[in-house]
Amino acid sequence: MARSDATPSPRRQELLEAAYAHALRSGLADLSLRPLAAEIKSSPRVLLYLFGSKDGLVRALLARARADELAAMRRLAAARDPAAGLGPIARELWRWLSEGAHRGLLTLWVESYARSLVEPDGPWAGFASDTVEDWLALLAAGQRPEVRDTEAGLARRTLVLATLRGALLDLLATGDLERTSAAVHALLAQAE
Repeated sequence: MARSDATPSPRRQELLEAAYAHALRSGLADLSLRPLAAEIKSSPRVLLYLFGSKDGLVRALLARARADELAAMRRLAAARDPAAGLGPIARELWRWLSEGAHRGLLTLWVESYARSLVEPDGPWAGFASDTVEDWLALLAAGQRPEVRDTEAGLARRTLVLATLRGALLDLLATGDLERTSAAVHALLAQAE
């Protein structure tokens, strides 16, 4: 019988962290329990007991990645100047997205986002739409109250989000930080 997520154990957390480190390095596309278990010094049987299934493990890994993403967003939101508008928070968000230290998390995010679109009923279900809402909420926090709740405000933050994500995909594919940053900053200057 599988262990419930409501009763987490220290061993489950330890294995989740080890599996998460693996996913940050290798992604989830070819995740197989036997090799993963060997790498993280466990067994497939223990992973199945603790996570219920491979899909349960994937869901736990996605939740772990989202926790990292949400923590970063909370730090960005807390550091913003509410009177400064959307531009400063979008620039700070791009700075965070473009830092090399986050490549593993962001590559995992892209993979999970895409899988959520093509396998909407699998363990990735809802991941893409949830992250859109997360990032739009962060950007909304950077908008002045009189703009935030308007159709124009939503359109502006959607445009900024589309720009940031498009530039992120380009950056992950090419590694060209200078060009992608120039494009982001040019668009943000026009969007002000």
